[in-house]
Amino acid sequence: MGLITDLFKKTAEDEITELPEEQEPSQKVTVRIENLRDFVDIDRISRLVKDGNIVFIKTKELQRQDLGEFQNCVAKLKRVCGQWGWDLVGTEEGYILVTPQSAKIAR
Repeated sequence: MGLITDLFKKTAEDEITELPEEQEPSQKVTVRIENLRDFVDIDRISRLVKDGNIVFIKTKELQRQDLGEFQNCVAKLKRVCGQWGWDLVGTEEGYILVTPQSAKIAR
């Protein structure tokens, strides 16, 4: 019986140790809503995402005006997202959502 009690004796190493509280990230994520009117807007939107913003892009206006320009804009946006590792998704309502590497879109 002495062998069993020797195994379960408390030692100085068994004392409770408090761990420091995890601090919340100090950087807040901003969600921006931007309009896509022409090809030049892709550079502005890319800068916003590089800064860590999540960007909702309104595209209906450009889709109605010039479908070819819209398709070129989406192709460029896909290339930029692929280069930087961003996540990109389109919605049926005419929005495109772009997130930086720190945020992923659950599908």
